[in-house]
Amino acid sequence: MAMALALPSSASSFLSSSSSTTQKQAYFTSSRKSLHRFVIRSTLSDPSAALFLASKHAVDSYVKSGMVVGLGSGHASALAIHYLGQQLRAGTLKDVTGIPTCVGSASEAAKAGIPLEQYDDSYKIDLAFDEADIMEEETLAAIIGRRKLQGDDSIIKEKTILDAADQLIFIIKEKQFKGSVEGSIPVLIKSVNWLETAEEIDDLFLGDAEVWRRPAIGYAGPLGGDFPLVTKEGHNILDVIFTSPIESLAEVAKILDQIDGVVEHGVIFRKQCTAIIASEDGLQIVDNRVQMESSNL
Repeated sequence: MAMALALPSSASSFLSSSSSTTQKQAYFTSSRKSLHRFVIRSTLSDPSAALFLASKHAVDSYVKSGMVVGLGSGHASALAIHYLGQQLRAGTLKDVTGIPTCVGSASEAAKAGIPLEQYDDSYKIDLAFDEADIMEEETLAAIIGRRKLQGDDSIIKEKTILDAADQLIFIIKEKQFKGSVEGSIPVLIKSVNWLETAEEIDDLFLGDAEVWRRPAIGYAGPLGGDFPLVTKEGHNILDVIFTSPIESLAEVAKILDQIDGVVEHGVIFRKQCTAIIASEDGLQIVDNRVQMESSNL
């Protein structure tokens, strides 16, 4: 079969992707794009404190005693995990059980003293928090899985736990909250006949995206080289790298869901969620509750 993957102009590079605070709260609701928003204004003596402030807000405002909580990946999630452990040790929160989405979150939770259970379908997850790689401002659709997988990490496991949660919180930096989303979407595909699946995806997004098979180590080019990444479930990962702004993450996800050979992808949408967005000026809290309720009418 002829190779139809879109190649980059140059094959020489591989695209892969606590401080004191003074707080003043200003609450407002906006009907723009059916999203509910409010702002916590802060004067931060250290810009790096913004993400900790967001992680602290996620725990203080949403985690309650007795909850089962999905523990996400990334630096922001690690901050929230450590703060959650502090609250449990202090007795402010009690009887909270963590469900780790990855090896890293399990390790951080164990160090923080959070009781852990492994996920299975019998668990009711009250809340999950995670760090999105990027989020679409208009809809709060998000992308996860751009980062390099560690050990037994699984995009499938992470997304399953997030989808199972009654409430989903994303903790992100301001630069990750975009009106126009670009870059890569990880797509898990069956390893058998992977090339046919990759070619079909490439044909569907021809001119808008390049398709690269993710390598296990180093630079490997579009084909994944001699050591393509194989996930714990036995799948390959394609990084579908959009070279122009994505008009709708939800539409891209719907297209990917219909392709034979696609097992899962890193887009999360049609899920009621709240975004806590950290910046040097404070926090912006946005949720799509109104939007989701309207879509279900």
